[in-house]
Amino acid sequence: MYPKEMEKSIRKVEETRQERLKKLPERMTAKEREEILKKFHPDYRKGAKRKLKVGVSKGSILPNEVADLIEAYPLIHPDEIDLSQIDYETDILIIGGGGAGTAAALWAYYNGIKPENILIATKLRHGDANTMMAQGGIQAADKPNDSPAIHYLDVIGGGHYANKPELVARLVLDAPLIIKWHEDLGVMYDKKPDGEMITVHGGGTSRKRMHSAKDYTGMEIMRVLRDEARNIGITTLEFSPAIELITDEQGKVAGAVLFNMETEQYYVVKAKATIMATGGFGRLHIQGFPTTNHYGATADGLVMAYRAGAKLRDMDSVQYHPTGAAYPEQILGLLVTEKVRSLGGQPVNVDGEQFVHPLEPRDVEASAFIRECYERNKGVVTPTGMRGVWLDSPMIEMIHGKGTIERRLGAMFRMFQRFDIDMREEPILVFPTLHYQNGGIEIDKEARVLGKNGVIAGLFAAGEVEGGVHGKNRLMGNSLLDTQVFGRAAGINAAKYVKKAKIGKLTLKHVKKYIEELKKAKIKEERKSPVLLPDYRGEKAVARMIDIF
Repeated sequence: MYPKEMEKSIRKVEETRQERLKKLPERMTAKEREEILKKFHPDYRKGAKRKLKVGVSKGSILPNEVADLIEAYPLIHPDEIDLSQIDYETDILIIGGGGAGTAAALWAYYNGIKPENILIATKLRHGDANTMMAQGGIQAADKPNDSPAIHYLDVIGGGHYANKPELVARLVLDAPLIIKWHEDLGVMYDKKPDGEMITVHGGGTSRKRMHSAKDYTGMEIMRVLRDEARNIGITTLEFSPAIELITDEQGKVAGAVLFNMETEQYYVVKAKATIMATGGFGRLHIQGFPTTNHYGATADGLVMAYRAGAKLRDMDSVQYHPTGAAYPEQILGLLVTEKVRSLGGQPVNVDGEQFVHPLEPRDVEASAFIRECYERNKGVVTPTGMRGVWLDSPMIEMIHGKGTIERRLGAMFRMFQRFDIDMREEPILVFPTLHYQNGGIEIDKEARVLGKNGVIAGLFAAGEVEGGVHGKNRLMGNSLLDTQVFGRAAGINAAKYVKKAKIGKLTLKHVKKYIEELKKAKIKEERKSPVLLPDYRGEKAVARMIDIF
């Protein structure tokens, strides 16, 4: 239920609804988009980022929170780890048990690697990942009025032309294949009575190519992939995050050191190939924003791969999803899927005015929300001081008929219903929330990780941990697609690699070298990384984001 002051604003929203049904605002021009981004997007705030002082991407600009982790000392000194005592030996080690890691495991198996020779090591439980939390859908150009070429142009434009073209080409060309594979496995995508896939628009898309399973698409994909991996018999070590990559004397990546969070023991894994699928950095709360991300998203993969010589790209850009829940406080920052807007929910201000097209690219949409709340002062203020704009969800059933919200947005409906807010009858309050790591470890189209001198032998990456696919801004539905396309590529190419690979003596020399570089840069030993889990102690955590602007 809403407080009385907020109910006054809701009445204004209701009064303008019929008029707003008649016409949407015009989409912004390229110039208008550029102007609003530079003035209001958090990426452009002074002092929020800095240049890296060490490593192969020295001089690159990163958010301060991420730079702090990269410029940090190991959790345990290399001399304290006995690499002669090997606890697990496998062909392929996959670090991360979300959508990308599980897809990689399956495609490695399909390409000739026995399940007993594939090992998934994951920080929490198998499936505890951003994949499970992805709601809106997955893009694929598989309708007669669409094509991978059109999809390609949407991705490149949405990424502000900073994307790596060969990665975008692979993303869009493999997308229909991924949907077919999912269907064969049993993913229950939304369909019309005649069996045709239901597809909708996302922000920044020129065609309706978003495939979904209601508004829990990622959970449905993860359910099916995890079941397939378990049925095949692929071994998974839960609560066992990696803390450091291992190389051999020739510099090939040869496994990792794991930390069992239950027993607090370290384990050495020797592997012919290693796939990094650790996800993004959402739980670092960049610039103090709340986040949509799962509990373990703390940039571990970036830290480990960078110490091993991996290049980083596009790390100066962070995605803030325009619609994070802004009320009630118990769900602050949780995702309100873009599907609410693609089905007709309109963003409106405190006076019931529609101030932006509902399906601008995410960075533009988020910037418009921030402008409305903090320059025009037309945001809705909650009792705790949080500001937001209304997402006029009742319009969905005015457009598509009664029952649409429960049928197609069941997760959203239940999330707000727990707090006596009926989104069929009342609008919901939203504000931008930290959502996605646009950049990451640089890879090639075969999902091989790149260093200063080309491919780092034995190391592959897939999903949010890698960069180049999305440029400076990701479009809705391309994150799930990224995990599947490059998870598949990593699994296939790791399988090819291990059939010829030979591993020499294990070493952590690259970590020692990195320590020396940190010392040379006069970086104090106070910081340790990876952090593994976020720290929510203290007043700062409680007050996060209420008055960030």
